[in-house]
Amino acid sequence: MARPANCSDAEWQARQDLAGCYRIFHLLGWTEMIYNHISLRVPGPERHFLINPFGLHYSEVCAGNLLKVDLAGRVIGDSPYQVNAAGFHPHATLHGAIDDCHCVMHTHTTAGMAVASSAAGLQISNFYAAQLGGRVAYHDFEGITVHADEGQRMLKSIGDKPAVILRNHGLLAWGPRLPVTFYTLWILQRACEIQCAGAALGPALEIPREIQLKCQADAKVVNTNPDFARENFDAMLRLVDRQDRSWRD
Repeated sequence: MARPANCSDAEWQARQDLAGCYRIFHLLGWTEMIYNHISLRVPGPERHFLINPFGLHYSEVCAGNLLKVDLAGRVIGDSPYQVNAAGFHPHATLHGAIDDCHCVMHTHTTAGMAVASSAAGLQISNFYAAQLGGRVAYHDFEGITVHADEGQRMLKSIGDKPAVILRNHGLLAWGPRLPVTFYTLWILQRACEIQCAGAALGPALEIPREIQLKCQADAKVVNTNPDFARENFDAMLRLVDRQDRSWRD
């Protein structure tokens, strides 16, 4: 599919970033066949956002075939694809209610689901988890996310925390920019992987509270830089480009 009609340069850049992100997820193995979602708000006052077309694998997502939808779930423009209701409702809830929420990412990785299904949740016992101390929210499992009324309960669970563990379900991250949201999800995923890998070794060595607070403060300073994580994201895009550049179309 070509660049959509009436697509501004700002929207096309957003489409490029989001399509590239889907390919990065594919590269990292964070895919779940045709399921799960990454969404990005289209620049402008309408709070329209871009999301993957239902039925396509992440390796098939391109800038031109991303869906633009409004907060009611209506597809804007011509497309042969539809929106997956299970993906639309959580994303629309966050985009609509949180002013600073421009990007939302959700995964069902094995490590993420394992920690989400653990009674203990995320343990602050490794380098990555320490950066997330005080920034992780939990939302109890209510079934498949196809019911709009869950949205307000999810918002109450999340508050202002950008890293979310959906109990018995998976991981979610949101943020003001795509690269920093990707980084938040990446360190949450890494923390879960390390926790799972270390489980067979016995009880984990918890990080002292004062060190947790220091890590949180240092991470907060870095994360507020408007350009934070862009270089990391661009480096991943270069890896994707070496394999396949079709996402740019």
